[in-house]
Amino acid sequence: MYGGDEVSAIVIDLGSHTCKAGYAGEDAPKAVFPSVVGSIDQAGAVEDIKPERDSEPMPDSKNGVRSFDSEKTKSKRKLYVGSQALGYRRDHMEVISPIRDGVVVDWDVVDKIWDHAFRERLLIDPKEHPMLLAEPSSNVPQQRERAAELMFESYKVPALFLAKNAVLTSFASGRATSLVVDSGGGSTTVAAVHDGFVLQKAVSSSPIGGEFLSECMMKSLESKGIVLKPRYSFKRKEIRPGEFQSIDLDFPNTTESYRLYCQKLIASDIKECVCRAPDTAYDESAYANIPMTSYELPDGQTIEIGADRFKIPDILFNPSLVQTIPGMESFNDPAAFRGLPQMVIESINKCDVDIRRELFSSILLAGGTASMQQLKERLEKDLMEAPQAARVKVLASGNATERRFSVWIGGSILASLGSFQQMWFSKAEYDEHGVSYIQRKCP
Repeated sequence: MYGGDEVSAIVIDLGSHTCKAGYAGEDAPKAVFPSVVGSIDQAGAVEDIKPERDSEPMPDSKNGVRSFDSEKTKSKRKLYVGSQALGYRRDHMEVISPIRDGVVVDWDVVDKIWDHAFRERLLIDPKEHPMLLAEPSSNVPQQRERAAELMFESYKVPALFLAKNAVLTSFASGRATSLVVDSGGGSTTVAAVHDGFVLQKAVSSSPIGGEFLSECMMKSLESKGIVLKPRYSFKRKEIRPGEFQSIDLDFPNTTESYRLYCQKLIASDIKECVCRAPDTAYDESAYANIPMTSYELPDGQTIEIGADRFKIPDILFNPSLVQTIPGMESFNDPAAFRGLPQMVIESINKCDVDIRRELFSSILLAGGTASMQQLKERLEKDLMEAPQAARVKVLASGNATERRFSVWIGGSILASLGSFQQMWFSKAEYDEHGVSYIQRKCP
């Protein structure tokens, strides 16, 4: 409810892998779709593309990190948002992500994603609903101001609030103080939350997330001669009842980025189905004779996966393993990226001595990658072996949906609280004080 009216707020969590949007007070987001978009350069396109309702040109970004000339953008590219639009192969369609290293680099695409969430998925008018946006724990002021400016100027929202991911995860589990380990698609972030505020000095992140692990899985399979055929590149023909033959199709105008996007979807599904974190540090000789697990690829061939089931997840704990995967040797200096247990201990040691014990006893796991089997048990075991005198407790919801959407769920709880209603940054305050006032309203 906002301002006493029966209008529920909208909660949006735009991650590096998926965008989650829905109504405050509900227990799961209504709309979940990829946060990458398909982009066709109009000058390079050969086919006549029918105009779509959600594919109008976007407003120019004034002070985004990468800005585009408005007129150029109109003639330059057409964007396709949502898993359905991306699932349809189009000639010359590139797949682009608006987020790099947790920072928005293309506000035009973000605008398009928000527009798709409001008008195509939630079917609402943003003018009528206050918005709660989840933001990275170490977000910079320019990014926050740009987001506020876009919401108030383009969407004319009545009120806005920006909340940190780690704080929302903490609220979702009913805690005001905790150490949040958020392992998502693009990165893994460890942040300490104390009394509902992120301690910025204790935020550490690593570029190893779900997408990186999927890429490792893909390269490892390719080195064994297994090619992941994207779904658009073949058709299956029934030659006898129950027996199918795969016929390759050739689409020369398919872009490399779209082919990779489709292959990574398959690699990601393999990872989610067969991988689990090993109980102890991965050792090549110990896992050499591990039983194989079979997986059927979209084109019908069945593959056997052995040691990779344990090796790929262990990269989260020991990033130097990347060097042993063929094709990933160029990954720059894995020594710079600490494993999960080291990140947790480093973050806690940067905090005040008085709260360290409490942080060790409330380590929260969140994000899609954190839903991997045995990850909680392995992290707890590794931390217990580390030389510190505190009782270690790693907490993770038994429900994979709650773990994956914990940031969104925290936002849903926060925006529906009666005591929260005076916290909104309203349109009147924006008009009176300007966009920089958001730094004071949303600390």
